[in-house]
Amino acid sequence: WEHFLNGLIKHTSFGLTQQSPDTDRQEPCALISEVGREGLIQEAVDLMKQHFEIITHREFLQNPSLSSKIQVVFLWDNKPKPDSSLISSLPALKVIANGGVGIDHLDVPRLNALGIRVSNTPHVVSNATADMAMGLLLASARMIVEGHLITVDPKTTRFPGTEMGFEVTGSTLGIIGMGHIGFKIAQRGRGFDMKILYHNRNKRSCEDEQAVGAVYCKNMEDLLREADFVVLAVNLTPQTTGLIGHKELSLMKTTATLVNISRGRVVDQDALVEALQKRTIRAAALDVTYPEPLPRDHPLLHLPNIIITPHIGTDTLATTLKMVQTMVDNALAAVQGQQIPNEVKPL
Repeated sequence: WEHFLNGLIKHTSFGLTQQSPDTDRQEPCALISEVGREGLIQEAVDLMKQHFEIITHREFLQNPSLSSKIQVVFLWDNKPKPDSSLISSLPALKVIANGGVGIDHLDVPRLNALGIRVSNTPHVVSNATADMAMGLLLASARMIVEGHLITVDPKTTRFPGTEMGFEVTGSTLGIIGMGHIGFKIAQRGRGFDMKILYHNRNKRSCEDEQAVGAVYCKNMEDLLREADFVVLAVNLTPQTTGLIGHKELSLMKTTATLVNISRGRVVDQDALVEALQKRTIRAAALDVTYPEPLPRDHPLLHLPNIIITPHIGTDTLATTLKMVQTMVDNALAAVQGQQIPNEVKPL
């Protein structure tokens, strides 16, 4: 028995020794803003926790000694704010994994100079954002929000019959920015038998144009003059900041609607206020503004011919989880010294 027990103990100890590397495995640390209403949903954090030890910004502020462990910042809705004070306090930081396509809030050349790589989540946001563009377009054209308010108003005793919407089917859709999202918007417009015009830095292939029946407008002015609905789907760059201003709005039809699902600063908001007040254009539908949210006394909030939503173009559960999984894949590649699938390079 003694011989048997000694052998069993030896065998068991050997097994434990073999398992100890997994038990002692240290996951890389990642910083997020918060969990819940002010940050990431729990399902998203659970995905991150499969590969990273997660530290919230509040925990980090309470225990600054954690700074030496953090190799990744998962940036969601520009939180935690990646300012100089945060970046300088994270000596082990290897990558900022941004949730979303736009990286106008990040100084990529400066971060790269500090040895910090940047990634984003293209493609996975395209369908949800295109859906939002068409949702805003339809809501504005058919006066869905106005109709809802009339219907639920306790003062309503009969429905007015004089408010007429704008026909979407067979109208002309002008898309400024024909990337992945713009192309998805064109596909949806094709489903409404819309005539598709587009303006882009580069002309799409003949195959792409034929797939959605799109016609290229080399000059944006030509598109603005013809379109019943102008949808902005560009990235925010120095070249696209203020892309739509007084001149551009004056070229649009008086029956036209401007839809913006890109970034607020692509549109000169003062010019837009004036155009809506003077009925230079029929309406606007925005998922983005600057700032976000607008000050409560901003004139855009008090115009009858505008719809504004709180930057929710990608806010579906399925798209959110796809974005987070892409962020995780990018971050894992960075901490392992591999090529990042969606690395953002300086322009």
